[in-house]
Amino acid sequence: MFEKITARELADRQDSDDDNYTLIDTRPEESYEAWHITGAENIPFGPAETLDDDQREVIDERADGDEIITICGKGATSSALASELDANDYDDVAVVKGGMRDWNSLYESARVDTENDDLVIIQFQRRAKGCLSYLVGSRSAGEAAVVDPTRHTDQYITTTAEEGLEITQVMDTHVHADHISGGHDLATKLDVPYRLGNHATDRNLSYEFDPLTDGDTVSVGDVEIEVLYTPGHTTEMVNYRIDDEAILTGDALFLDSVGRTELEFGEEEAEEGARMQYETLHDTLLELPDELTVLPGHVTVNNDGTYENGAPGELVGASLADVRSSLDLADLDEAAFVERLIENIPEKPDNYETIISINRGKESVESSRDATMLETGANNCAA
Repeated sequence: MFEKITARELADRQDSDDDNYTLIDTRPEESYEAWHITGAENIPFGPAETLDDDQREVIDERADGDEIITICGKGATSSALASELDANDYDDVAVVKGGMRDWNSLYESARVDTENDDLVIIQFQRRAKGCLSYLVGSRSAGEAAVVDPTRHTDQYITTTAEEGLEITQVMDTHVHADHISGGHDLATKLDVPYRLGNHATDRNLSYEFDPLTDGDTVSVGDVEIEVLYTPGHTTEMVNYRIDDEAILTGDALFLDSVGRTELEFGEEEAEEGARMQYETLHDTLLELPDELTVLPGHVTVNNDGTYENGAPGELVGASLADVRSSLDLADLDEAAFVERLIENIPEKPDNYETIISINRGKESVESSRDATMLETGANNCAA
């Protein structure tokens, strides 16, 4: 009988550099090419298929005697293949329960080194999508803010408690387009303020929030979080400067790019957003001190599951000086910058219009399964 393992167990084996297994992805080639786990081999297999000699030959060649682990979208076709392998006398076979659906809900965390011993900053990484969220706390006050939480909100409550802190406020940098935000739900659950940039009032949200204006300061104990208005990716985008330590840049600035502008504006008005993005970059973000650590809202996840910057569990962050020196967009004049953003529009995030509508409170999602289906795939919020 084949073994069943969890997505977390697979991630732990991957992170430990265990190479004594072969991961076989049974999804159709198109799904595999769009998004898969690092190192996975694609052998499409249907739920009613039986293992033929050609498939067996391919599997033998790729596995070369190692353990075989199968994965698919939800665990159905991968279980079918595992069952066929078991029936054909393969001794060391396992299937990933929940498949890519469960893989899409895995998180890692990384701690940010700070000069201020009172300050706690923890980065949460949604492994498969590259969404980044943050816990910002004060040890002496025992308080914390959560920034850009995803819908998997229990992890923030648990981690905050483990740090000896209590969540006193929840903040989003903007209305997200690639994943369902947990910001409003987490704030409601804990009965604490939910904060967004004040320009979010123009986006016709169906829930209340505490508006933040450019230059406002939010206090977490003695830790001060300064609000910076940084439109471009969206009209209401704000960034959060944490003392003289870090800047949470949301989708205004990544380590290797800036946020795309047509998801809210539409392609016809993307130029307006691109000009906003240029001003934000040059008049606000690049004017900040070089030593600030840039902590973005996303990391680029490649189609093969690797991170463009770093690896899961490693901090996704860099000094502003390093980001500036490596960001080729920073060297463009306004006309060239705008042209680059509007002429090279990447593929849109899956289901982005529905996700935006949910995050504006205009639609609801009926179940965790439905939410997972909406969010499947890596983020595509960078220009």
